Amino acid sequence: DFLAALKARSYPFFLSFLWCVTRAANSVPELRQRIDNGGIVEFDLCRTSHTVALDDGTYCYCQLTAELPLDQYLEYAAAEQERAKTERSLDDGDGLDLLFISTLPWLSYTALVNPTPSPADSNPRFTWGRWFRREGRTYLPVTALCNHALVDGAHLAEFYEALKRSMREAIE
Repeated sequence: DFLAALKARSYPFFLSFLWCVTRAANSVPELRQRIDNGGIVEFDLCRTSHTVALDDGTYCYCQLTAELPLDQYLEYAAAEQERAKTERSLDDGDGLDLLFISTLPWLSYTALVNPTPSPADSNPRFTWGRWFRREGRTYLPVTALCNHALVDGAHLAEFYEALKRSMREAIE
């Protein structure tokens, strides 16, 4: 239903799904928490950071919030991506409030290992691949990498349930 609704409205898949993931992640308090200077900080709202491909084969970072309704978010996000291409920034600032986003639209997968810096940060990382159809159903691999000191399986289950809700909200 989600894909069909996006196609019917000519909404871009990546930005539409990013809106859903961002809203779902922000609905789980543990996904807004970070370890900072030996303590735990919780943000009211986390932004996303994703890469934007540039014409010369390199990339830059684009940071977004998902507070707007989807139709308004899509306009804002497209404009921010164009601005990011002009600025060509590879700086995330202190980045504590960021949710790191990666996509692999070229392939579907059943498992994924995300690189993390050393020493490790506590920012959640969300990745999705190419959707595929099997037995009349559409599937999309979506993975989350989180610091286990802050997030456990129950919190990830909350995220995936919230993701289903935000996908329904996006197409209503």
